[in-house]
Amino acid sequence: MQDLQSLLGALRRPSLLVRAARFGAAEYRRETQLGRIVGTPFPARSGAALMRLLEIEAEIDAGRRRRAAGYSPARHVEVLAAIIAEARIQQGAVDAPA
Repeated sequence: MQDLQSLLGALRRPSLLVRAARFGAAEYRRETQLGRIVGTPFPARSGAALMRLLEIEAEIDAGRRRRAAGYSPARHVEVLAAIIAEARIQQGAVDAPA
């Protein structure tokens, strides 16, 4: 299995979605949004949260590519924003001195 950084680096999405998600990531509040996005109480570790978010995003992106009637660009941006914010949280945890 690929590590999280490789998975994140391989993520390719339309630039409009990514730009919107970057704006959304600045307003991301983990305590209130993560549980709602994943549909369960949020994982304490950002790595576990990122894995779940990536799974959700892959399903949403598959709907986008199929042009599914139920595809929601707003939901897609919300999930991408959470991925960006969680990756930043995890990166901060990795970069922080012990």
